[in-house]
This record gives sequence, structure tokens and C-alpha cells, in this order.
Amino acid sequence: MRLDGTDTAAIERAAALLAGGVLVAFPTETVYGLGARADDDAAVAKIFEAKGRPANHPLIVHVADTTDAAHFAARIPPVAQRLMDAFWPGPLTVIVPRAPGIAAAAGGGQSSVGLRSPAHPVAQALLSAARRLGVAGIAGPSANRFGRVSPTHAAHVEAEFGASMPVLDGGPCAVGIESSIVDCTRGRPVLLRPGVLRRAAIEAAAGEALLEADADAPRASGTLASHYAPNARVQLLSAPRLVEALQLRSDSAPRLAVYSAVAPASAAPGVRHRRMPARPDEVARELFSVLREFDDMGVHSIWIEAPPPGPEWDGVRDRLQRAAAV
Repeated sequence: MRLDGTDTAAIERAAALLAGGVLVAFPTETVYGLGARADDDAAVAKIFEAKGRPANHPLIVHVADTTDAAHFAARIPPVAQRLMDAFWPGPLTVIVPRAPGIAAAAGGGQSSVGLRSPAHPVAQALLSAARRLGVAGIAGPSANRFGRVSPTHAAHVEAEFGASMPVLDGGPCAVGIESSIVDCTRGRPVLLRPGVLRRAAIEAAAGEALLEADADAPRASGTLASHYAPNARVQLLSAPRLVEALQLRSDSAPRLAVYSAVAPASAAPGVRHRRMPARPDEVARELFSVLREFDDMGVHSIWIEAPPPGPEWDGVRDRLQRAAAV
């Protein structure tokens, strides 16, 4: 059921559905989320069921602002507050100690919870409308089957869950990959998942260096070794190795798609190619759509040119490495 995100009545209807415990997919600037009211564990359980997601794999709770964030947090550590002030609304999730007795299901049973304020105007309008109905926040993992490619268009959500799923259509997502996640529960900030925000920018706002994730880090969304995977098998190849592999490919090889800055040789038969943009933000914006397009073509393999070195590519590199880890 497609709802027009530019229509105030449609937003009010989506908020009413959420308040009543119904799942509603909604747009953010990163990807579309599959939403349930975060303070209703029974509603949140429907997310895990619909996605086929393990119940101990926590969700991110979307809030309108820092006031609503306080509803879910036992406390807001100073470093989390600095990051929220710098990047909210925007593509940054902070993990903070969870308030007792609230959002236990969204937290995956942990004593922490991930919070984010999305920048998408439709998401903000939905959160405001839901708040007027007593909903302080919306648990919203990506609106796709667990471990698969995240949706960046309303049509992607419909392809995952069918036309009966209420989807608030806010157009294509401007960022295209999920938020950066920073654990703020243990005294020092720890980067659990990169996104489009530069590590240096996060460290500057935090006022200290980010540590690397360790065995004591809380579980967080999108951090499993295998994730974001299309049906076709993904391989990451350096540009020289990609060119060599295409030259060696036989005419009878299974159907292949290539996403690369270098163009396949004209002698490579039956290869579907999409040119990879030069800028990491442009790749991030289209990456999941490209993977879905290749799947729709029925290819068996997807060869992707490995991103160049440099921290500006960390978010894209993280998604590609997990997509190729199946």
C-alpha cells in the first residue's frame, strides 16, 4: 500500500498505523526503514518476523530530536551528546545505555540502544505526527529481508514485502547506505559501522579518537560479516584483475554483471556493465539500486571493482566487503 509522503493526510495515516502497532515502511536519507513503535515490544517483534531477523540483533530507534532520545536513554554520555549536536538530524547513530523497561525488543535484549534522528523531511514529518499520538520513537531497520540488499526506493520495499505493506513514499534516498554507528556506552567512542561521514569529522566532533570495535562491543545493526547481499554472487576485484578476468572469460560462462570505473573490453560477450562513479558519495547513493538491478537481470555473478584506498571510501568498502562475504 503506497502512501504519498508529500500528502499530510497520508503521513497522519501512517502515524496512526504505527501508533496502533502496525508496521509501516518509511524513507530516510540513508535507506528505507521498516518501522514499528519502539516502545511496543509486540509491534517490534513483527519487524523481526517480517525480516526473518534474529531477535537478538538490535534495531536502530529513530527519534525526532534529542528530547525524544532522552526517552529511550538511561543517560546520554557527553561524547554522545557532542555527536548528536554535530550530526543530528543526519546519518549518525549513537549507542547509549538504554532506559530500564523500555525498547527492550528494539535493543535486542541488551542494556543499550541505538538512536538516530533522520534528516529526511518525510521521516521527520512522520516522527512528529507519531509523537502527537504518543509514539516517542520508531524502530526502523532497513526494509528488506535479513541480510539482503537494503532498499533506497519505495518500489524496493514492495518487491521485498508485497503491495500490502504500507510504504510511505519519500522518493529515492539521497545518501544510499546506512548510518555510521558509534558506541558511546563504554567511556571511549568506538566506531562499529562506517557510513558516509568521514572518520576524521566524527573524531573532531567527538573531541577524541574513535577506537576500533572489539569483542566487548554491543551488537549493532548491519555489522555481521555477511550482509547487504544480492542473490547473485559478488566478487571484489582490483581494476587490473578485473580486466584480466574479463579477457579470460569464455563465451559459455554464466551471465555476468560488472560494476566498475574501467569499462569491460568489447570482446567480453554477454556482460552487463554499469559504470561506477568516481566519487564515493555518488557510489553510495546508487550502490544498492545497482545491485538490485543486476539481480533483476538474472545474472549469476557480479564483479565489482574494489574501491580505491582512503577513508572517504570506508562506508562503501564496508558494504561491498559484507556483500561479497556470502
